[in-house]
Amino acid sequence: MSSEDLRPPTAKHWQGCTDVHDFLDQIRLRPDMWLSGGSLHDLQTMLIGYQVAVGVHSIDEDCDFWHGGAFSQWLGTRLGGSSPLGWAADIERDTPRGSTPVEEFFRLLDAYRSQASHAPAQATATTRLPGIEYMTNTFVTLFWRKRLLTQATERLEDCGFHVICLEAGRWSTERDMHRAMAAALDFPDYYGHNLDALNDCLGDVACYGGYDDAPEGAGLVLVLTDYDRFATACPRAAQVVLDIIADQARQAGSCTSPPSDLPGPEQRPGDPVRPRRSHARHVEQR
Repeated sequence: MSSEDLRPPTAKHWQGCTDVHDFLDQIRLRPDMWLSGGSLHDLQTMLIGYQVAVGVHSIDEDCDFWHGGAFSQWLGTRLGGSSPLGWAADIERDTPRGSTPVEEFFRLLDAYRSQASHAPAQATATTRLPGIEYMTNTFVTLFWRKRLLTQATERLEDCGFHVICLEAGRWSTERDMHRAMAAALDFPDYYGHNLDALNDCLGDVACYGGYDDAPEGAGLVLVLTDYDRFATACPRAAQVVLDIIADQARQAGSCTSPPSDLPGPEQRPGDPVRPRRSHARHVEQR
């Protein structure tokens, strides 16, 4: 652990916590407030819920407190066996006299983190494919907190993605949405400003690259802020737009380069062929 990890934790509101270990420090400081009767099983349930939320929001965070997960496996090795009831039952079973299961959990957690910090880093899927942590479940991700959306956007930009931000809260009609999409993605003049045309043009972007001359990078990210306002004004169109984006993002991942002697859509014989992009697209909405 770094010297920063060794500093005594200070009490703060749970919304100010930056990760699961920061959150656990708050429980360590005031266990009676968080855990009724000092129940370690309540803490185990709480951490599993935390990990589910991390997965649902596609947040890249080192948090593995599932039964059978990294912490559970480490604990089983240390204690010489594990219970099918989970790591909370294992710790309760081996808590020495003069201590409590919660105190023993934090002692073991410190030992686990210290050992993990000295272990060699392992390559993960996220290091092999930039931004994959935001695409494991879906290509359309809902962010309730602007801070998390900003963090995700910055991370994707750092990974080389081309990020386009659209203020969906300003769209009071479907036509407003089409104008904004066409301008932001540089759609051709013949764009029909309807959902079928949007599907066609996004299909071109997905497999052939953008209509503009921007570098492709790792892929394209659309950030749609205050999308709930557009969904209130135009509920059917808002849902169809997300379905189109998700479908075209999946198609982008399966596109392969067309033969070099065949023109692609919107091309005349003799024009240079735009190479298809094999990168998956990802969409953020709020």
